[in-house]
Amino acid sequence: MAAAAMQPMATSPHPLATRAGADVLQRGGTAAEAAVAMGAVLAVVMPHFCGLGGDAVWLMADRDGWATTLMGIGQAPGVLPDLPDALPLRGPGSMLTTACAVDSWDHALRLSASRWSGAMTPEALLAPALALARDGFRPSDSQRFWLDFRAADWPDWPGFAAQFAAAGNDLLRQPQLAEILSLMVRDGLRSFYQGPAAQRIAQGLAQASALLTAADLAATHSRAAQPLSQPYRDLMLLAPPPPTQGITTLAIMGILDRLRIPRDPAMRTHLLVEAVKQAFLDRGRIADRDHAGDDISALLSPDRLDAKAGAIRADRALAWPHRVRHGDTVFFAATDGQGRCASVLQSTYFDWGSGCVIGDTGIIWHNRGASFATDPTHPNVIAPGKRPFYTLNPGIALKDGRPHLLYGTQGADGQPQTLAVLLSGLIDLGLSPEAALAQPRFLLGRTFSDSRDSLKVEASLGDAAIASLAAMGHETAELPALSPIFGCAGAIRIDATGSSGAHDPRGEGLAL
Repeated sequence: MAAAAMQPMATSPHPLATRAGADVLQRGGTAAEAAVAMGAVLAVVMPHFCGLGGDAVWLMADRDGWATTLMGIGQAPGVLPDLPDALPLRGPGSMLTTACAVDSWDHALRLSASRWSGAMTPEALLAPALALARDGFRPSDSQRFWLDFRAADWPDWPGFAAQFAAAGNDLLRQPQLAEILSLMVRDGLRSFYQGPAAQRIAQGLAQASALLTAADLAATHSRAAQPLSQPYRDLMLLAPPPPTQGITTLAIMGILDRLRIPRDPAMRTHLLVEAVKQAFLDRGRIADRDHAGDDISALLSPDRLDAKAGAIRADRALAWPHRVRHGDTVFFAATDGQGRCASVLQSTYFDWGSGCVIGDTGIIWHNRGASFATDPTHPNVIAPGKRPFYTLNPGIALKDGRPHLLYGTQGADGQPQTLAVLLSGLIDLGLSPEAALAQPRFLLGRTFSDSRDSLKVEASLGDAAIASLAAMGHETAELPALSPIFGCAGAIRIDATGSSGAHDPRGEGLAL
């Protein structure tokens, strides 16, 4: 008997991308094909957060019990000179890894064709992105915000002003980026790494005095890997393996699985924050497993999670002096008519990445390599061909072995924190995706607006709850409700009644 048809759905942080994905699904395309169409549009219309010059991490799953991770993470140059003790955060010196997002699209489409009988061509899937790059679009409020926020910096970024300085309320056209997309349509997605498009990119990198070469581009490939898994209540949570912080998100949820989550806003927030702290204490061990010797799977062992949960005091906050990282990304997801799913994060790390537009390509290169360490004893120390520690960790929750929740968020170190709030809302409180995404959030550590390592909380948590957190020893700082500092998340729920989804009220996203 044929499986019952499911309700397809797409969600992303930009309406144009969501509509591109929904259109693919309406034409019978697979979830992976819809995700590629969305990823390509986002690379054009959200250049401040993602692009062809960045990376992507995927989770794919279907109702037959199959699941995989695609690690679209670029690697350090094959040849490395002596580097400074402190790696640059912007500029050519920060372009220390290749960009693997486009190869992840190619890999996802090959899996879609072989496993899900996907038949849509890159030409069809990239057509909306190509048209938007060529004909223009009106920049989002988010793009204008980050352009203004970095107004003192971007005049010094190579090639940036010529492409983005006039991007106010007028249409933003990116003809050079359209040319690269056209080459990828004509010659295949791998031509970004080996072909005419790759030649233009390599020339631009050389002109910028970047360390990356044509050989490094050609060596760039995404990798398929088994997802990590962790039980939570009656679900099984999936996350990508190292070098991503997926294991951190699973550890947080494994700790919370050993606790009763109260509905009282202050006590619930306190337990979530303390679980985050316990998991973050182990995060320094995460690195590229091809270059790091120790086995960190023990971080999810029941005994360790028991001990972490037992270390949480219900009435007192653990002091927190640990610095965190910040970055930006986009989450998008799709489920198709057969219940097949793709949950994806795509990023150029910091807002506007390295800030460098590469030659005549219109591509902003990412600065993910800036997250490497230079201490030779550190697991994440930079090395030839190595992939850096990675904050991206999209998720899928299985129920009875089938995809039930798709979720992810922008926010670098804030990602596991937001996911803890989101998942506890969806699972423990039984909230709809829309209501779960609107919950008050917290962010432990420094932000662009506050350099203290304090606990930032949204004002919507309420004065009484914020006062209770302070009384328990949390150094709190209040931020406006629905502040974009807390990132933009998305979620889709799939059950017997159909699919429901939403994107964050802190942004302009859409689910269709």
